[in-house]
Amino acid sequence: MDLSRIRNIAIIAHIDHGKSTLADRMLELCGAVDPRDMRAQYLDSMDLERERGITIKLQSVRLDYRDHVVNLIDTPGHVDFGYEVSRSLAATEGVILLVDAAQGIQAQTLANCYLAIENDLEIVAALNKIDLPAADPERCCEEIERILGIPADQVLRISAKTGEGVPELLDAVIERIPAPKGDPDAPLQALIFDSHYDQFRGVVSSLRVMNGTLRTDAKLRFMQAAAVHPAEEVGCRLPTPTPFRSLGPGEVGYLIAGIKDVGEARSGETVTEASNPATEPLQGYQEPKPMVFCGLYPIDGDEYPRLRESLDKLRLNDSSFTFAPETSGALGFGFRCGFLGLLHMEIVRERLEREFDLSIIATAPSVAYRVTVRGGREVTVDNPSELPPMGEIEQIAEPYLQTTILAPSDYTGAILDLCQSKRGEMIKLEYLSPERIELGYKLPLAEVVIDFFDQLKSRTQGYASLDYEPAGYQPGNLVKVDILLAGDPVDAFSSVVHRDRSEEYGRAMTEKLRELIPRQQFDVPIQAALGGRVIARSTVKAYRKDVTAKLYGGDISRKKKLLEKQKQGKKRMKAIGRVEVPQEAFISALRLD
Repeated sequence: MDLSRIRNIAIIAHIDHGKSTLADRMLELCGAVDPRDMRAQYLDSMDLERERGITIKLQSVRLDYRDHVVNLIDTPGHVDFGYEVSRSLAATEGVILLVDAAQGIQAQTLANCYLAIENDLEIVAALNKIDLPAADPERCCEEIERILGIPADQVLRISAKTGEGVPELLDAVIERIPAPKGDPDAPLQALIFDSHYDQFRGVVSSLRVMNGTLRTDAKLRFMQAAAVHPAEEVGCRLPTPTPFRSLGPGEVGYLIAGIKDVGEARSGETVTEASNPATEPLQGYQEPKPMVFCGLYPIDGDEYPRLRESLDKLRLNDSSFTFAPETSGALGFGFRCGFLGLLHMEIVRERLEREFDLSIIATAPSVAYRVTVRGGREVTVDNPSELPPMGEIEQIAEPYLQTTILAPSDYTGAILDLCQSKRGEMIKLEYLSPERIELGYKLPLAEVVIDFFDQLKSRTQGYASLDYEPAGYQPGNLVKVDILLAGDPVDAFSSVVHRDRSEEYGRAMTEKLRELIPRQQFDVPIQAALGGRVIARSTVKAYRKDVTAKLYGGDISRKKKLLEKQKQGKKRMKAIGRVEVPQEAFISALRLD
């Protein structure tokens, strides 16, 4: 195909600024979907995406418009899925940057715009939702020019809901976005930017051809995995997957090569022909570093092999989470998983339960600490139960985040109060306009992952937006709090907290468990301990049975004898008894909230 007639673009924006709705209007305008089959969020294929109203996975589609082919990629907006955005940008020459005409520039607008600039992509800016009563296009255009440096007269005004201005936006894409470059006669080089596992056809990969021609039935070499597979089917999503004989340079499509081993077609893989291979692979993707960790355990121990298999298949579709086997005295065999954020963790857990029909327990989220032990040796610990004894620790360093918060200036006091309570350190406070501020804070990751985002939204009535990036490690006054049931520590409930908050955490956890653990035949003490010192305690009282109920009068010594006998029995049971903690108690005590 003539390269000058191809345009590869991605839609990027802050969460809920109308990316998927704009993609719907483009599908309608180009006649890609029959009007009878059209539905809202057409490209969002997961039930989870439709229920939550957010995009989780990037989706690509090929559109025909005015004798041109537009390969469109719809991307997620949430900060936890920023990795999906960076992957999609490697397959495009330009982006449509959407800004809400009522809310203006938000934190992820800035982050995604800078990402596009770093990738040297052409940016077409568009102001969406101009049909809203609260829309203020003039102010937002002026904001875009001042903050992003895009001239106000180049910002298009559209409504993805009504379709107003969308044809002009597509015209601007064809005029402003450069055509892809590539040599059709060179050895094949194609970059895989996404994959998923189909139980009937194996691995289905989304790819962009950089050089050469990808043909059906050709023998292909996957350069990093060093594997050779025949191309069973090559095609494009129109948006229904449609087979093609071949894909030339600059084209975006999918590949099915009968791959059953999920490790052979990961994102960032370079595909070439086995008979005439490329000399070197394309630059892939930098592996994302997980920031939040938790344990995932099957409720039924026999499901462990299935959980491993499911994690393998899910990682093909979402390469930004990691997992490694671990064991827990309380929960049995499971996996320590790393995620990019709390929403990412919640989505992966829900996908495992829905798509693979698994019942799992997720332990409380934690972060990776760098612990310096005696002798100066440094170890990285992502599971609180693996922390060395406090007597051997010289220093614990915790990860920090550089956060950017954009909000109306009316809420400045509430945001400052929240950040200070989370041990934050202010870096900057800047007024973008008389009504809007940009705050820069350095915050401990452990404080952000629990409830920071929820608190920020509730204190600012939903108007604040948050973006963050890692900012290294800093030493902190941190301690490990153990939870003991009848004197035995339960590793699943261990947590690393700041020393000033240790007693508060201990009291909250012991009280919560007192309500959740059923009564036994003997008193069960629940203790929170800091090393060898107990800092909080509550007790689950034993069952009470009136053993003297059957007595009617007679000597008092008969009553005393029966009560003494009961006392001895409970004492013996306490000595050999083990506290039974139901699975529901673990699930409730370890819930994200």
